[in-house]
Amino acid sequence: MGKVIVSNLEKLENIKERIREQGAENLQIISDFDRTLTYGLAGEKRTVTVISQLRSDVKYLGENYSKQAHKLFDIYHPIEIDSNVSLEEKKIKMHEWWKKHFDLIIECGLDKDILEQVINEKKLKFRKGILDFIRVLEDKEIPLIIMSAAPGDMIQDYMKKDNLFKDNVYILGNLYEFDENGKAIKIKEPIIHTFNKSEISLKSHSKYSEFVRRKNVILLGDSVGDVDMVEGFEYDNLIKIGFLNEDVEKNLESYKKFYDVVLTEDQDLDYVNNLLRELIN
Repeated sequence: MGKVIVSNLEKLENIKERIREQGAENLQIISDFDRTLTYGLAGEKRTVTVISQLRSDVKYLGENYSKQAHKLFDIYHPIEIDSNVSLEEKKIKMHEWWKKHFDLIIECGLDKDILEQVINEKKLKFRKGILDFIRVLEDKEIPLIIMSAAPGDMIQDYMKKDNLFKDNVYILGNLYEFDENGKAIKIKEPIIHTFNKSEISLKSHSKYSEFVRRKNVILLGDSVGDVDMVEGFEYDNLIKIGFLNEDVEKNLESYKKFYDVVLTEDQDLDYVNNLLRELIN
């Protein structure tokens, strides 16, 4: 069990009290997917993400794809996690990486059959407590908005597989365009990556009026870039919870600046579930 680190206890308690007073009907959850709703580590290794599963096994798209995808990872991932690189520079480099990677995936023959195979093999593992989390949100009709740089269709299929995709769950992710034979032909713009989630607009969503009516937000993420998911929402009260899955000593102070609560050591959803019960029961 990891530690629960609260950046400012008095501030947090005040926000919790205001959210409690206003009830479940004024609350919504905004969450990242990979390594936030899913675990971040498998033993000492980082877990695969929705998209990195294609890179981790040559049987899906071939050895050349895996080789080229790892080259891109080695170039761009150090930039992604380097705290000395400015946010603007990271945005530029992440867009380069995502665009090159998506183009490579398409060139190597991605189709719907391959995606189905990946999902059926299910190498992702949702955090313990996810069923209770989804059940409470569904019961109280609280929207769960998932913003992710991963392919949105794959996230939806993963959640359906574990009976987690409910009417109150909304997914904003990258979307492929397929031809009549089920072959991927392009990725739709705008491309969503780790550091531009603040630029995602919900205004065209059919439920937009419902989202903006709810002025209280709990945000879940695993990178400092995830806190930007809330930008564009005119919220009154916000609790930001960050999963710091690895390199705790190196990253803790940075996470404490961005998040109200930091959860270390890749823990379950116990804290989040207990917080929800406290706020809406």
